[in-house]
Amino acid sequence: MSAYTDLTAIARSEGGTGSKACIARGFGSASQTYDSASRLQKAMGDTMLARIPENFEPTSILDLGCGTGWFTRKLANQYPNATITGADLASGMLQQARSFSPETITWLNADAEQLPLADNSADLIFSNLMIQWSTRPDTVLAECQRILKPGGTLAISTLLDGTLEELKQAWTKADPGQPHVNRFTHHADWQQLTSRQLPGSSLETATLTLPYDSPMALNRELKHLGAVFKGEERRRTVTAPGRFRAMSAAYPTAENGEIIASYHAGWLYWSKLI
Repeated sequence: MSAYTDLTAIARSEGGTGSKACIARGFGSASQTYDSASRLQKAMGDTMLARIPENFEPTSILDLGCGTGWFTRKLANQYPNATITGADLASGMLQQARSFSPETITWLNADAEQLPLADNSADLIFSNLMIQWSTRPDTVLAECQRILKPGGTLAISTLLDGTLEELKQAWTKADPGQPHVNRFTHHADWQQLTSRQLPGSSLETATLTLPYDSPMALNRELKHLGAVFKGEERRRTVTAPGRFRAMSAAYPTAENGEIIASYHAGWLYWSKLI
């Protein structure tokens, strides 16, 4: 097997999170609550924005997996002379984005694995916390490689294995054998794919932690983001209150009653050679 095939298999068994239609519906239904809950998404996107060289002046920008357009608008403000396109699989997200954005931004309802965009058509591709939901990250990267102009810049953020480990362990104690937490690609596998497919790319990683008042507050934030467990092995019925109470009791809690959730973050940067 090639490295690409290996990672695709891993994505389907560990990071793959259900059908595209299910993912689009889940995020689309969260379009009105997403911005108020997206602490992690804003922090990771801001990190990518800060890494773009000050002297870089793109004339065409693609925000891939733009969601509600939070960073599409930031990119439009930062590069007022550029043509900006925000693309997302969830039409509900795009409807929300369009409502709060200037008419100068173009919105595209499209699959990141098969984008209706011309070769060598974007100076900058910015993609914040989208690719981890794809079962074919290799295909997404190939599309970015195709669309990016020579001399252009690609910036992608993702979540890696170990994300929400505290929640996973608590559910393991409360409901053994039944997955409740989305699984993400291992750092080594992501590094293998990106270094082979995008030679010269760099991967920066960090573990970010966010405080919550309770496991219930964490669960509520994930719902507001549309990022609840999407695995095919998920239960088709509502989790029983007793199981949720058992999970909450098993979750490690600080003396002040707060809990911490860990997110293993990765930022990929690549410039296409001229």
